[in-house]
Amino acid sequence: MASVLVDARIAVLASGAGTNLQALLDDPQIGSCIVLVVADKPGVSALDRARARGVKPVALDPAHYPSREAFDRALTTLLEEEAIEYVMLAGYMRILGADTVRAFRDRILNVHPSLLPAFPGGHAVKDALDWGAKVTGATVHLVDEEVDHGPTVLQEPVLILPDDDELSLHVRIQEVEHRLFPRAARLLVEGRLKLEGRLVHVLGDDEETVGAGSKE
Repeated sequence: MASVLVDARIAVLASGAGTNLQALLDDPQIGSCIVLVVADKPGVSALDRARARGVKPVALDPAHYPSREAFDRALTTLLEEEAIEYVMLAGYMRILGADTVRAFRDRILNVHPSLLPAFPGGHAVKDALDWGAKVTGATVHLVDEEVDHGPTVLQEPVLILPDDDELSLHVRIQEVEHRLFPRAARLLVEGRLKLEGRLVHVLGDDEETVGAGSKE
């Protein structure tokens, strides 16, 4: 099924270099919909990438808020004031609070460097190597109140080579993430994702379950 033109307001949340943000910005369809980039640290490269594309950059530092709940309320308020419709977590290392998840239920995507539910959390690449796994990969999933838990939208495996270290493996996983994340974002904003419990289907000429190796 050919992609349809979309008109959406997307915010991207990031914590570091912003390579997955760049993949979204470079997508011909999704890039034009990104209107806000929020980082939880001032001075990170993700904010520079936003400025370079004329996208509003905001540093929202948790250290300036008395509690996690106060920070979450401030983030939710910012997203609502900017009339954001969809939220992409591109290397965002904070756990979203319940307020934000509720406000954008089924409209938040996260990209994670493993084949969830294997190796959740912030050290997924190292954990896969330490475990002695032969295969890991990348997952794009909808976000719920639990960490790395929401329904899977897209996954793709990455073989772990005998001489891999954390850096070499992470680089190959990122190459996959940079393909999967924009594709999953397009499916979401085009309204082509249908949930049945934890199962995600793509709506198109023929309805299909989304998984590793599936086609749009």
